[in-house]
Amino acid sequence: MTQQTHATPASGEGTGTPGEPRRDPRLLVTAASPSGWLKALRRNVRGGELGPVPVIIGLILIAVVFQSMNDRYLSAQNLSNLTVQIAAVGLMTTGVIMVLLLGEIDLSVGSVSGLSAAVLAVLAVRFGVSEWVAIGAAVLAGLLVGLLHGVIFAKLGVPAFVVTLAGLLGWQGLHLYLLDSSGSVNTSANGAIAMLTQTYFVPVVGWALVVLTVLLYMGTVFAVERRRRLAGLPYKPLVEVLFRSALLAVPLVGGVWVLNQYKGVPLAFLIFVGFVVALDLILRKTKYGRMVYAVGGSSEAARRAGISVDFIRISVFGIASTLAALGGIMLVSRNFAASVSTGGGEELMMAIAAAVIGGTSLFGGRGNAYSALLGGLVLGAIASGLLLLQMESSVRFMITAAVLLIAVILDAISRRGRKTHARGGA
Repeated sequence: MTQQTHATPASGEGTGTPGEPRRDPRLLVTAASPSGWLKALRRNVRGGELGPVPVIIGLILIAVVFQSMNDRYLSAQNLSNLTVQIAAVGLMTTGVIMVLLLGEIDLSVGSVSGLSAAVLAVLAVRFGVSEWVAIGAAVLAGLLVGLLHGVIFAKLGVPAFVVTLAGLLGWQGLHLYLLDSSGSVNTSANGAIAMLTQTYFVPVVGWALVVLTVLLYMGTVFAVERRRRLAGLPYKPLVEVLFRSALLAVPLVGGVWVLNQYKGVPLAFLIFVGFVVALDLILRKTKYGRMVYAVGGSSEAARRAGISVDFIRISVFGIASTLAALGGIMLVSRNFAASVSTGGGEELMMAIAAAVIGGTSLFGGRGNAYSALLGGLVLGAIASGLLLLQMESSVRFMITAAVLLIAVILDAISRRGRKTHARGGA
């Protein structure tokens, strides 16, 4: 087999010119040069593949606007607090993304987080159970709730909207029952629960994580591209791999440097990012992840292809509720208490909004785990800026609504672009 090069196609190639079959532009490999990358960017934009660019631009604009209004906005302390504050809702968002990839919705994540928070606090405080055991029980409670939702949805055919709406009400009621008349259970400020959001790593740990992350990324990409080259498939050249690695290193180095100016890298943020990375690898690199996208694209086509649609649906709802439970644990850790308001406020809407703002499609089959990180940063950045400016929550809700609407409009436009270029579904 003749080895294929990584050069860009000649003018007109892959565009459906007379006498030549039309090629999917996603299969074309760009030249390793600025002009090649620009051509790829233009091709993606025309085809509706906007990627994270709108979100990144939005984050930059948010930072510029709020920093101009309050010079403490980009301070190390404020940015460090921001990373801890987004961890709880960010974990819930990661679970919501899994459900949205199926083209479904989970309205119960807020109530499940509150229920898990109540289970954690009641076991650890009232029954004197080890805090680590209580954390495990809270996570297990979330998993069981999600599996129950999934079974009712997949096996009984009850719409996910109805199932999780009932869960929103029912689990909130059980949450209130567990806390009884006291309405709140205070947890220790020094135990394992508090450690989750009160732990910060010394600077050397942060730098070690940066080096390890970049080396793992480079090693993984080199291995993949080597296999493609040996198989005679298009592959990324060395210069492009190095360029992509440098792009990854820049925000990592900048972020760790800023966080080290205050207390260091917070454990809560590392937990959140760790789940995001793990879920991204599952979705992109495993058979299970490909099946999730397949079911989200067309459940009937997936079923005819031999995929167990029921298993995928049940497992996804189980994962979503488990991550919601982890979010509830983070809320207890940050507030040193589980109360009737834990998970019962704006957490649900913020989790869904963050997923959509981060780039996950409401129509199923499109999105990735990093949407949780990007969307969480956008909403957290807005909330942090308005808090510094001492503005009312009403203003934050209105701004969040506007950002969410813009994200949905961009999603609809990109779907139309993909349909026009024969690159997406209906």
